[in-house]
Amino acid sequence: MTTGYEEFLPEIKAAVMSFIDKVPFNQLVGMKITNVTPNLVEMHLPMKEELIGNYITGILHGGVISSMIDVSGGAMALVGAFCKLEHVDIQERIQRLARVSTIDLRVDYLRPGRGEGFYVNSTLLRSGNKVAVTRSEFYNNRNDLCAVGTGTYLCG
Repeated sequence: MTTGYEEFLPEIKAAVMSFIDKVPFNQLVGMKITNVTPNLVEMHLPMKEELIGNYITGILHGGVISSMIDVSGGAMALVGAFCKLEHVDIQERIQRLARVSTIDLRVDYLRPGRGEGFYVNSTLLRSGNKVAVTRSEFYNNRNDLCAVGTGTYLCG
């Protein structure tokens, strides 16, 4: 699908990846953005012992799943807002987008987070002047859908 923002894609990708990668919490957990397009943000996370939520079963902590859905959804909201600000120079866009924050997050856990790694895909449902809404799907490395989420983000 053509969005009309393809010419801004390198700027969008660089700004979003830089913003997300610099957050200390994201670094601590180990989540990394692996793909940014005008229609999709994808993040990966390797399983680490420090992220186990149930030491008996060895499954990923639900808070980590929720965090990945939130960060990926927030990154997708950034992409949508970045595209809407195409008339503003790059530095001002980045300053405005630094204020993006989560208003609401709903996560449905569908199965335990078992696996050697995980990834989440987020898409934009709506990007308005003030608020963006995203949908995220969280998978393990065997492509089992473990959780889904809907996030609402303040963007303006």
